[in-house]
Amino acid sequence: MRFRHPDGTTVHLAYCTNVHPAETLDGVIAQLRDHCEPVRRRLGRDRLGIGLWLAKDAAHALVTDPSALRGLRTELDRRGLEVVTLNGFPYEGFGAEEVKYRVYKPDWADPERLDHTTALARVLAGLLPDDVTEGTISTLPLAWRTAYDDRRAETARAALRTLAERLDAIEELTGRSLRVGLEPEPGCVVETTRDAIAPLTAIGRDRIGICVDTCHLATSFEDPHTALDALAEARVPVVKSQLSAALHAEHPHLPEVREALAAFAEPRFLHQTRTATAAGLRATDDLDEALAGHALPDAAPWRAHFHVPLHAAPAAPLTSTLPVLKTALTRLVGGPAPLTRHLEVETYTWQALPPELRPKGRAQLAEGIAAELTLARDLLTDLGLKELP
Repeated sequence: MRFRHPDGTTVHLAYCTNVHPAETLDGVIAQLRDHCEPVRRRLGRDRLGIGLWLAKDAAHALVTDPSALRGLRTELDRRGLEVVTLNGFPYEGFGAEEVKYRVYKPDWADPERLDHTTALARVLAGLLPDDVTEGTISTLPLAWRTAYDDRRAETARAALRTLAERLDAIEELTGRSLRVGLEPEPGCVVETTRDAIAPLTAIGRDRIGICVDTCHLATSFEDPHTALDALAEARVPVVKSQLSAALHAEHPHLPEVREALAAFAEPRFLHQTRTATAAGLRATDDLDEALAGHALPDAAPWRAHFHVPLHAAPAAPLTSTLPVLKTALTRLVGGPAPLTRHLEVETYTWQALPPELRPKGRAQLAEGIAAELTLARDLLTDLGLKELP
C-alpha cells in the first residue's frame, strides 16, 4: 500500500510474511498464493506491499539462480504484490516448534550473517518495483547480549562496514539504493534505540541505520519522542519502522492479571518482560520467568515482548501498547517530512496466541492481517497522508 505524504514523497506500508513460515523458495511462492494475495483481495486493493522474510535456503536459491529471481518477481506482479523491504532478522527455523534464543544466531560476529544479508540485498535489488529505487532490510541488533565481548564487537562492526561497501557496489551496478537497519530488541546488545547510537556512529555509514520496532520500543519503556530525538541528534537514520504492539499489564501483582498473563507464556518464542522502577529497568528473558515467584517486581506495570494484533487488544485485565505505536507513528510520518518511508506491520505471533484467540484457518488469518493493515491505513490517513491507488 502506498501513501502520498504532504511533502510529496511516497510512504510504503506492508505486512511482514514471517507470520507464514517457509524455509524454501517453493514455500515462499506458496505463501503468495495462499496468504498474501487473499489479504490483498480482502482489502480490495490492486496492489499490496509485503515485507518478505526469506530464510537462508530461499535467499540462496534466489541469489544463485537469476531465473528463479525473475520467476519470483513475475509471481509478485501477477498476484498484485510488491516488495520494497525485507525482514532479515531470522536466519532460518522461524516456524519451528521452539525458536526462543535460536533466532539470534548467527549474529553479526559470524560470517554467515554478513553473507546472508548480502544475499538479501542482491535479491531485493532485483525485486524492487520498476518505479522504486530505494529498498530496506531490517536485521539482528548485533547479537544477543551474552558471549559478546570486545573482540566479537569489533568483528561485527567490521562486517557491517563491509556490508555498507557492498551496498554501495549494488547501487553502482543496479541504480538501486539499499539500506539496512539494526532492529533494537530487549535482551540484545542493542536493546534500545539509545544503545544503537554508539555502534552505528562507530560504523559511520549512512547505509546502516536503525529499524524502529514499536513493540520493542514499548517493551523497554522507551518514550518515542525521546528516542527519535536522540536518533535525530546523533544523525542515525531510521531506515524503516515495524508497526507492532506489546502486551501490557497495568497491575501485575493481582492474581487475575497473572493468570491472564500466563495464557501468553508459550513455548515457541521468547517473550522478554520488563518493568520500570525507580532504580531503572528490571528484566527477565521470558514471560514465564517473570511469573515465577518474585523474579520481577510487580508494583509497577509489566510489558512483555509479545506482538499482539494491532486491531484487537487482549481482553481485560490486559491491554496492548497501541498508544506507543500511535505516538511513534505521529513522529515518524506526521511531521513536515517523514523520518522513514518504509512501514511494516509485523505480528508474527498469531499462532502463538492463547488457543481461543488463534485464527482457525487461512481465511481467519487473512481477515486478521487485513484488519491490522486497515487500522494502520486509517492512522496514516488521519495524519494527513493520502492513500494512492
